[in-house]
Amino acid sequence: PAAEFTWTIRVYYEDTDTGGIVFYANYLKFFERARTEWLRAAGVGQQALAQEMGMMFVVRSTALDYHAPARLDDELAVSVTVERLGAASVQFFQEAWRETTTGRQRLCSGRIKIACVDTQTLRPGAIPASVIDRIKTSAA
Repeated sequence: PAAEFTWTIRVYYEDTDTGGIVFYANYLKFFERARTEWLRAAGVGQQALAQEMGMMFVVRSTALDYHAPARLDDELAVSVTVERLGAASVQFFQEAWRETTTGRQRLCSGRIKIACVDTQTLRPGAIPASVIDRIKTSAA
């Protein structure tokens, strides 16, 4: 099985609706932050990728399922798992959960596909070999 990376995020007032529940679209932000930290932990800085290699990652598609609400002040764990690595894209499975006295409570799960594009033309391009190697190493 693929390795799972986990990043912890606190729910702030700005993340919630008037009822104190996390606004559904904010899970996309949480997932983005976790993927960014996963890349950073793998040794891939997105600014360096853009500036030095002329490539960047963009979200191609998302599909999320909502299981239970997160609330103001909750501490969430957000996981990142590589499901499929292509020449120019990566598909992730991600989850957000809260630890409870009885174990993990899954709040949101989804699949996010990112594509590698040229920073100038925004056309799809191959993920640089050094980045592919780092992804493979961190996903193993």
